[in-house]
Amino acid sequence: MKLKHFEPIDAYRYSLIFENGEHREVDLIDLIGKHVSLEQLNTAHIDPVWGCLEFNAGFVDIEPKTLYLFAMAEASKVAA
Repeated sequence: MKLKHFEPIDAYRYSLIFENGEHREVDLIDLIGKHVSLEQLNTAHIDPVWGCLEFNAGFVDIEPKTLYLFAMAEASKVAA
């Protein structure tokens, strides 16, 4: 499930929209906190071919399926 759009909200918190239209707000610190500093968050972009969220010129990326499953799991934690 490729990422189509994202917007930073605060620190590691992002608004994500996937290619199926699903929208989630998630905190990505558990996925990228050890690899991407707060100062590096502004390097975020979507790889146009793979649809993954990348940081630091592609040195750190989150594979689309991993990001989607993480976002869905985070949403279920909030709903519980």
